[in-house]
Amino acid sequence: MSQPPPQLFSPARHRAQRDRMATLPPSANFLAPIMSEAIIDRLAMVTRDFARILLIGAHDQTLVEHLGGIGDNLTVVEAGPRLAARTGAIMTEADTIDLPLASFDLIVWPGGLDSVNDVPGALVRLRALLAPDGLLLGAFVGDGSLPRLRRAIMADGVRPIARMHPQIDLSATGNLLQRVGFALPVVDVEALSVRYAQWLALVRDLRAAGLANRLASIPPPLTRVETSRIAAAFAAQADPDGRVTESFRLVHFSGWAPHPDQPQPARRGSGKASLAAALKPGG
Repeated sequence: MSQPPPQLFSPARHRAQRDRMATLPPSANFLAPIMSEAIIDRLAMVTRDFARILLIGAHDQTLVEHLGGIGDNLTVVEAGPRLAARTGAIMTEADTIDLPLASFDLIVWPGGLDSVNDVPGALVRLRALLAPDGLLLGAFVGDGSLPRLRRAIMADGVRPIARMHPQIDLSATGNLLQRVGFALPVVDVEALSVRYAQWLALVRDLRAAGLANRLASIPPPLTRVETSRIAAAFAAQADPDGRVTESFRLVHFSGWAPHPDQPQPARRGSGKASLAAALKPGG
């Protein structure tokens, strides 16, 4: 019998973070509308209809309303119990969704792939939930994000303890999608720069977006000395106007449940595949 993957992330901390998001005004999470807009734009390129839609995450009402308007049946799942209760979503973690197989034509996941304990297992589960010719479309904060914050927490005098999540890169995402059986996988990245006067403002943004530390091994709280050293190390990376330009790399991904009518992928190395073509498999 195979052993379950190690618990890198704490589901309990994840649920608490999701519920904290429910107490904040929608404008506090600046990443949510950016991810949602990108997903909506990609859906606009698709030439087929999606009657049965699954949305993972109930935090963005704009996306909920948009998906509800394009499908006959929208199911929303949410990890935070309070957020789920407030929105009428089914409470579950993304990697433990228990719904009928092949019951969705579209699955949308705006953030979260990078912080589940079993990434391949989660993708296998979503692949099984899609009907033939169904589409998985999502985004997450990927490899190369937050380099200045990562550098600051490694400042001299700060204990070398894991406080930030490992990140998934583009190539790993594409390989995983292909490995678990998605057809025509497409992965691309959107670079986003945000400027901060102090590192605590960045921390507030991360908490509002549900991106705070949810590692299973809870690190000890920062001391006052460590906090001041991180703040100084972050400020030392400022531009001439005193603000630090921090980087987010939003990884967008898509993959189709196989269907005989889908076009075959371009020969490896041909360089002729495009996101627009991949999002129009049925013509």
